[in-house]
Amino acid sequence: MIILGVDPGTVVLGYGIIRVEGKKLTCLTLDALKLDAKKDPFERLADIHAAIAELFATYQPDHMAMEAPFFGKNIQSMLKLGRAQGVIMSAGLAAGIPVVEYSPRKVKQAITGNGAASKEQVSGMLQHIYGLESMPKVLDATDGLAVATCHAYAIGSPIQASMSVNKLKKAPKGKGKGSWSQFLSQNPDRIQGGQSE
Repeated sequence: MIILGVDPGTVVLGYGIIRVEGKKLTCLTLDALKLDAKKDPFERLADIHAAIAELFATYQPDHMAMEAPFFGKNIQSMLKLGRAQGVIMSAGLAAGIPVVEYSPRKVKQAITGNGAASKEQVSGMLQHIYGLESMPKVLDATDGLAVATCHAYAIGSPIQASMSVNKLKKAPKGKGKGSWSQFLSQNPDRIQGGQSE
Protein backbone atom coordinates (compact mmCIF):
# COMPACT_ATOMS: atom_id res chain seq x y z
CA MET A 1 0.00 0.00 0.00
CA ILE A 2 1.25 3.49 -0.83
CA ILE A 3 0.24 6.53 1.22
CA LEU A 4 0.66 10.17 0.22
CA GLY A 5 0.86 12.53 3.18
CA VAL A 6 0.29 16.24 2.60
CA ASP A 7 0.89 19.30 4.75
CA PRO A 8 -1.24 21.86 2.88
CA GLY A 9 0.02 25.37 2.29
CA THR A 10 -0.46 28.24 -0.13
CA VAL A 11 3.24 29.19 -0.22
CA VAL A 12 4.92 25.93 0.82
CA LEU A 13 3.20 22.55 0.51
CA GLY A 14 4.98 19.62 2.12
CA TYR A 15 4.51 16.01 1.10
CA GLY A 16 5.84 12.59 1.92
CA ILE A 17 5.08 9.28 0.23
CA ILE A 18 5.55 5.93 1.94
CA ARG A 19 5.12 2.28 1.10
CA VAL A 20 3.59 0.02 3.74
CA GLU A 21 4.39 -3.70 3.53
CA GLY A 22 3.09 -5.44 6.64
CA LYS A 23 4.83 -3.64 9.50
CA LYS A 24 7.63 -2.33 7.28
CA LEU A 25 7.50 1.34 6.30
CA THR A 26 9.64 2.72 3.47
CA CYS A 27 9.95 6.39 2.57
CA LEU A 28 9.69 6.75 -1.21
CA THR A 29 10.09 10.52 -1.28
CA LEU A 30 9.60 13.65 0.79
CA ASP A 31 9.84 17.21 -0.41
CA ALA A 32 8.18 20.60 -0.38
CA LEU A 33 6.54 22.41 -3.26
CA LYS A 34 7.50 26.08 -3.06
CA LEU A 35 4.88 28.30 -4.65
CA ASP A 36 5.43 31.84 -5.90
CA ALA A 37 3.86 34.08 -3.26
CA LYS A 38 3.65 36.93 -5.80
CA LYS A 39 1.56 34.84 -8.16
CA ASP A 40 -2.22 35.22 -8.37
CA PRO A 41 -3.80 33.08 -5.59
CA PHE A 42 -5.97 31.19 -8.09
CA GLU A 43 -2.95 30.40 -10.26
CA ARG A 44 -1.25 28.97 -7.17
CA LEU A 45 -4.27 26.74 -6.60
CA ALA A 46 -3.89 25.48 -10.17
CA ASP A 47 -0.19 24.82 -9.47
CA ILE A 48 -1.12 22.84 -6.34
CA HIS A 49 -3.64 20.76 -8.30
CA ALA A 50 -1.09 20.06 -11.05
CA ALA A 51 1.58 19.05 -8.51
CA ILE A 52 -0.78 16.69 -6.66
CA ALA A 53 -1.96 15.16 -9.96
CA GLU A 54 1.67 14.57 -10.93
CA LEU A 55 2.33 12.80 -7.61
CA PHE A 56 -0.73 10.60 -8.23
CA ALA A 57 0.52 9.70 -11.71
CA THR A 58 4.07 8.97 -10.53
CA TYR A 59 3.42 7.08 -7.27
CA GLN A 60 -0.20 5.89 -7.63
CA PRO A 61 -1.07 6.17 -3.91
CA ASP A 62 -3.81 4.05 -2.40
CA HIS A 63 -4.59 6.58 0.34
CA MET A 64 -4.02 10.28 0.93
CA ALA A 65 -3.70 11.75 4.43
CA MET A 66 -3.70 15.47 5.13
CA GLU A 67 -2.81 17.52 8.15
CA ALA A 68 -5.82 19.50 9.34
CA PRO A 69 -5.29 23.25 9.64
CA PHE A 70 -4.44 24.83 12.95
CA PHE A 71 -7.08 27.46 13.49
CA GLY A 72 -5.32 30.76 14.06
CA LYS A 73 -6.60 34.29 14.39
CA ASN A 74 -5.91 35.40 10.80
CA ILE A 75 -9.16 34.71 8.97
CA GLN A 76 -7.75 35.56 5.53
CA SER A 77 -4.93 33.04 5.95
CA MET A 78 -7.42 30.38 7.04
CA LEU A 79 -9.61 31.03 3.98
CA LYS A 80 -6.62 30.71 1.64
CA LEU A 81 -5.49 27.52 3.36
CA GLY A 82 -9.03 26.14 3.17
CA ARG A 83 -9.06 26.70 -0.58
CA ALA A 84 -5.74 24.87 -0.95
CA GLN A 85 -7.10 22.00 1.13
CA GLY A 86 -10.23 21.85 -1.00
CA VAL A 87 -8.18 21.63 -4.19
CA ILE A 88 -6.04 18.82 -2.74
CA MET A 89 -9.06 16.90 -1.42
CA SER A 90 -11.01 17.21 -4.66
CA ALA A 91 -7.98 16.01 -6.66
CA GLY A 92 -7.78 12.92 -4.45
CA LEU A 93 -11.49 12.19 -4.51
CA ALA A 94 -11.68 12.69 -8.29
CA ALA A 95 -8.87 10.14 -8.66
CA GLY A 96 -10.77 7.68 -6.45
CA ILE A 97 -8.24 7.93 -3.63
CA PRO A 98 -9.60 7.85 -0.05
CA VAL A 99 -8.77 11.10 1.76
CA VAL A 100 -8.42 11.40 5.54
CA GLU A 101 -7.39 14.23 7.83
CA TYR A 102 -5.49 14.31 11.12
CA SER A 103 -4.97 17.15 13.56
CA PRO A 104 -1.36 18.31 14.10
CA ARG A 105 -1.59 17.11 17.70
CA LYS A 106 -2.71 13.62 16.65
CA VAL A 107 0.14 13.39 14.13
CA LYS A 108 2.73 14.41 16.74
CA GLN A 109 1.25 11.95 19.24
CA ALA A 110 1.43 9.11 16.71
CA ILE A 111 5.06 9.81 15.78
CA THR A 112 6.64 10.82 19.09
CA GLY A 113 4.12 9.81 21.76
CA ASN A 114 3.79 13.49 22.68
CA GLY A 115 1.06 15.63 21.11
CA ALA A 116 2.96 18.78 22.03
CA ALA A 117 6.28 17.71 20.44
CA SER A 118 8.21 20.24 18.37
CA LYS A 119 8.54 19.91 14.60
CA GLU A 120 12.24 19.18 15.12
CA GLN A 121 11.43 16.30 17.48
CA VAL A 122 8.99 14.87 14.92
CA SER A 123 11.64 15.19 12.20
CA GLY A 124 14.23 13.43 14.36
CA MET A 125 11.89 10.54 15.12
CA LEU A 126 10.99 10.15 11.44
CA GLN A 127 14.68 10.04 10.55
CA HIS A 128 15.06 7.20 13.04
CA ILE A 129 11.92 5.34 11.88
CA TYR A 130 12.94 5.39 8.23
CA GLY A 131 16.71 5.19 8.71
CA LEU A 132 17.30 8.31 6.62
CA GLU A 133 20.79 9.82 6.49
CA SER A 134 19.48 13.38 6.50
CA MET A 135 16.21 15.26 6.64
CA PRO A 136 15.06 18.27 4.60
CA LYS A 137 15.61 21.67 6.17
CA VAL A 138 12.08 22.63 5.15
CA LEU A 139 9.96 21.15 7.93
CA ASP A 140 6.82 21.21 5.77
CA ALA A 141 8.26 18.18 3.96
CA THR A 142 8.72 16.26 7.20
CA ASP A 143 5.18 17.25 8.20
CA GLY A 144 3.94 15.56 5.02
CA LEU A 145 5.92 12.41 5.87
CA ALA A 146 4.62 12.56 9.44
CA VAL A 147 0.96 12.62 8.41
CA ALA A 148 1.51 9.70 6.01
CA THR A 149 3.16 7.75 8.84
CA CYS A 150 0.35 8.64 11.25
CA HIS A 151 -2.16 7.24 8.74
CA ALA A 152 -0.14 4.05 8.32
CA TYR A 153 -0.23 3.57 12.10
CA ALA A 154 -3.97 4.36 12.24
CA ILE A 155 -5.01 1.85 9.59
CA GLY A 156 -2.69 -0.77 11.04
CA SER A 157 -4.16 -0.38 14.52
CA PRO A 158 -6.81 -2.82 15.78
CA ILE A 159 -8.69 0.15 17.15
CA GLN A 160 -9.27 2.59 14.32
CA ALA A 161 -11.27 5.19 16.20
CA SER A 162 -10.44 8.06 13.87
CA MET A 163 -11.03 5.94 10.78
CA SER A 164 -14.24 4.23 11.87
CA VAL A 165 -17.17 4.73 9.54
CA ASN A 166 -19.58 4.06 12.41
CA LYS A 167 -18.47 6.92 14.64
CA LEU A 168 -20.20 7.72 17.90
CA LYS A 169 -22.68 10.52 17.62
CA LYS A 170 -22.02 13.22 20.17
CA ALA A 171 -24.18 12.73 23.24
CA PRO A 172 -25.97 15.98 24.02
CA LYS A 173 -26.58 17.15 27.56
CA GLY A 174 -29.95 17.66 29.14
CA LYS A 175 -33.31 15.94 28.87
CA GLY A 176 -35.89 15.53 26.15
CA LYS A 177 -34.85 16.02 22.56
CA GLY A 178 -31.11 15.39 22.34
CA SER A 179 -31.04 13.47 25.63
CA TRP A 180 -29.28 10.22 26.58
CA SER A 181 -32.45 8.33 25.62
CA GLN A 182 -32.24 9.69 22.11
CA PHE A 183 -28.50 8.99 21.99
CA LEU A 184 -29.04 5.37 23.06
CA SER A 185 -31.82 4.84 20.53
CA GLN A 186 -29.59 6.22 17.77
CA ASN A 187 -26.61 4.09 18.83
CA PRO A 188 -27.97 0.64 19.81
CA ASP A 189 -24.72 -1.01 18.72
CA ARG A 190 -22.86 0.99 21.38
CA ILE A 191 -24.86 -0.48 24.26
CA GLN A 192 -23.05 -3.29 26.03
CA GLY A 193 -24.03 -5.74 28.77
CA GLY A 194 -23.97 -4.61 32.35
CA GLN A 195 -27.00 -6.62 33.44
CA SER A 196 -26.38 -9.25 36.06
CA GLU A 197 -27.44 -12.81 35.25
